[in-house]
Amino acid sequence: MQIWNGGTVPRLVSNSDAAALLDLARKFGAEQLTPIADTCEEDGLFPRELISTLGELGLLNLPFAHVRDADMEPVGVSTNLQILEELATAWMTVGLALSVHQLAASALVKFGSQDQKDLWLDWVIGGNTLGAYCLSEPHSGSDAAALRTTAVREGLQYRLNGVKAWITHAGVADFYIVMARTSEHKTQGISCFFVPADIPGLTFGAHERKMGGNASPTAQVHLDNVLIPEIHRIGVEGQGLAIALSSLDMGRLGISACAVGLAQSALNTAGKYAGEREQFGQAIANFQGVGFMLADMATSIAASRALYLDAAFRVEIGAHGGIGAAAAMSKLMATDSAMKVTTDAVQVLGGNGYTKDYPVERYMREAKVLQIVEGTNQIQRLVISRSLQSEAGE
Repeated sequence: MQIWNGGTVPRLVSNSDAAALLDLARKFGAEQLTPIADTCEEDGLFPRELISTLGELGLLNLPFAHVRDADMEPVGVSTNLQILEELATAWMTVGLALSVHQLAASALVKFGSQDQKDLWLDWVIGGNTLGAYCLSEPHSGSDAAALRTTAVREGLQYRLNGVKAWITHAGVADFYIVMARTSEHKTQGISCFFVPADIPGLTFGAHERKMGGNASPTAQVHLDNVLIPEIHRIGVEGQGLAIALSSLDMGRLGISACAVGLAQSALNTAGKYAGEREQFGQAIANFQGVGFMLADMATSIAASRALYLDAAFRVEIGAHGGIGAAAAMSKLMATDSAMKVTTDAVQVLGGNGYTKDYPVERYMREAKVLQIVEGTNQIQRLVISRSLQSEAGE
């Protein structure tokens, strides 16, 4: 990845295969994504065909490749996250698309029965399908356990009714992982369902009119008397919230990587501009006020990258106690950093940064949502503080 002074960002890869994958992602981003990102964001065009191309290249379902091919070594979490970062550096919508799909697919991979995997796994992670993850509702975002969508058992099937809100890929996904209430118990009364997009009763609202990320479709998902066979329930009844929270840990790391990529792109643009823009007879990068700002941006990005890689390492070694707090810290720092870095990039470009002639104003708008999705940053602080209290009590 090129940064503004012409150097490269060091990558932590364990073998030549991982390095080749990162090179592939970087090249694809530079040639296929960056040239069309501004236009697609302006027009709200989701790059579905390019997502399929990433599937053909093996990048869409990279964390699950070894599940389909027993001869393959599992791809490290750190490698996959660095690929998400590379793609988000080129175009955040695409990095986010992979992160959300992997979040949805992981429910089946991790918690699905063998019969369910025999039915759907090749289809889900084959490279031609896209998933969506349905947890939030109009009245319950941060308080996920307060969801009201119901799944009432009727013999060997369930009848689903309710509305899911703020769903990335709503209307374009091929399958939806839906959390629904199967009993009144707040936390143990939620179950997880695999819902194909073509099932009767599944409809979608209009796309949300968002501040940024306009090429990434976000809408409500309506379930109106959706009848789903019992085999579509992933896990046992009441396991849904545990499945959701387990998946969210990895989802938060995906968002962290996307945030770092977005911030890196903002630094690249701001640094290049500062090196070329002259005032008072010299490049503005030579003025301490600008140069120190760029230095702070680069340091914040590097620290955020190190934090998500640390969390990835914990996953890879199976660290005791799980990764909940580490994922929350990573998401908190990376997305707050992205918001600050993209805002500072606009400042470096001055008046030009406030126009759509340069991409930094888009980066700033896109950064804001990363502080909200996969749990707001206030929720991340709650997760971290509770983990500290738990450690103190041991």
